[in-house]
Amino acid sequence: MIELKTEKRTVLGRASAALREKGLVPAELYGHGVPNVHLAVDGREFEQAFKVAGENTVINMLVDGKPVPVLIYYVNRDRVKDQILAIDFYKVNMKEKLQAEIPLHFEGESPAVKEGGILIKAMDGVRVEALPQDLPEYLAVDLSKLNKIGDSIYVRDLVQSDKFEYLVEAATVVASITEQAEEEVAAPTVTPEEVVVETEEKKAERDQAKAAESSKGESK
Repeated sequence: MIELKTEKRTVLGRASAALREKGLVPAELYGHGVPNVHLAVDGREFEQAFKVAGENTVINMLVDGKPVPVLIYYVNRDRVKDQILAIDFYKVNMKEKLQAEIPLHFEGESPAVKEGGILIKAMDGVRVEALPQDLPEYLAVDLSKLNKIGDSIYVRDLVQSDKFEYLVEAATVVASITEQAEEEVAAPTVTPEEVVVETEEKKAERDQAKAAESSKGESK
């Protein structure tokens, strides 16, 4: 199991900026059977642990040298500077089930897409319940099963295990293939000049018709 060293901190609030300048990240530990504890972790070490564990794998945080099983519950990141601002860790009881959102990994390619179908991803994660150590890191979705327009993959089609339970209906759609919308045919545009020309032509035709009728009348 991944281990992450920590140290307790007394610096709080805006003063925590000084920690970040030293490469440390302010963190909070809370959860099952523990009071809220203010901590600091090395930013680089955390990035390495987070890359492997993600949010669904239990890691051991060393608090005062003692291992505490936790999940990485929340990471507050400055997207502009690509800097982690703060982290929340949740202590878990390894003997009690918990609920978590497990990300979906879409794999393969749908034959229906190659034929012009449109892939619709209805979900990007599925909520499950399991013991902390049994939470899957991710759930694979095999898109190659979508062979034709109208095909769908449901929660019941995902990997099944006696170690965790899905908390959504088995008939919930995960991904599907729909046909492309028909392009609307634009109405022909008519310029004002064309309207005028057309009107003048119609007028000329009417004048000619009237003249022809007058000629017939005079000849009678």
